[in-house]
Amino acid sequence: MRLEAITWERLAGELARYGDGLSAPDGGPWLALGIDGAPAARTGERAERLAEELRLRGRSVLVVPTEGFLRPASLRFEYGKQDADAYLDGWFDTGALWREVFGPLEAGGSGRVLPDLWDPVTDRATRTPYHPLPEGGVVVVHGPFLLGHWFPFALTVHLRLSPGALRRRTAEPERWTLPAFARYEDEVAPMERADVVVRADDPAHPAWSGLPGSG
Repeated sequence: MRLEAITWERLAGELARYGDGLSAPDGGPWLALGIDGAPAARTGERAERLAEELRLRGRSVLVVPTEGFLRPASLRFEYGKQDADAYLDGWFDTGALWREVFGPLEAGGSGRVLPDLWDPVTDRATRTPYHPLPEGGVVVVHGPFLLGHWFPFALTVHLRLSPGALRRRTAEPERWTLPAFARYEDEVAPMERADVVVRADDPAHPAWSGLPGSG
């Protein structure tokens, strides 16, 4: 895969410009965009920057982190607090994401999206109200392991860290998660599934694959 240098500012602008011209896969009035990557890739920062650019284009945007859709601790830690396979396969409540985020965006849906469901600190359900998106609104979902679930994204971006960069940029207490990302690379092949790949090994000098159809 050929990658070209780009700045984060220009990347957000290019993604917003492209995303502003997309339609939902099912023809509905809302869009879902996905920013996939390990926590060390700082997906939240990239999602917020993209959201800002889309708002400049007149779009109503809601940013949804998948960490707000973790399962309860009793389920996450069933096999211990540092089980990499459980982290990949069982920590994130994909059913709740379908029900509370993607379902309302379907054609004929309500457009009322729940920004988060579970607080991992208190291990209790959050009391965040539903967010009503007007027609033309966009949800930007970000976090790890987004690809491979058939989520109805109109555009997916994978922030790729090499194994060495991922280890360097992952704090020591969280390095037990590294085998989960290795499995994700092997089994899901996010670089092949994503519409856009961004190499983020050097936070100051990203490189990207370009927009779909530009190659």
